[in-house]
Amino acid sequence: MATEVILPKFGLTMEEGILSVWEKSVGDSVAEGDIIAIIETEKIETELPAPVGGVLTRQLVAEGDTVPVGTVIAIIE
Repeated sequence: MATEVILPKFGLTMEEGILSVWEKSVGDSVAEGDIIAIIETEKIETELPAPVGGVLTRQLVAEGDTVPVGTVIAIIE
């Protein structure tokens, strides 16, 4: 079953984030809680953990892209 990974809201005023670095690549196995990406906001740089275990099958956002909170950035199956 596919799970959408969304860009969460890390702070009260956060409206968008920059996907700084993908820590996992398409085809990599991930466990729930594994760090899959680094996200930059106007105030912090934080790690984004995998919400579920499985295989990272799609990256929908490129490194360096700025996306709104709630955007689907990856798919884990």
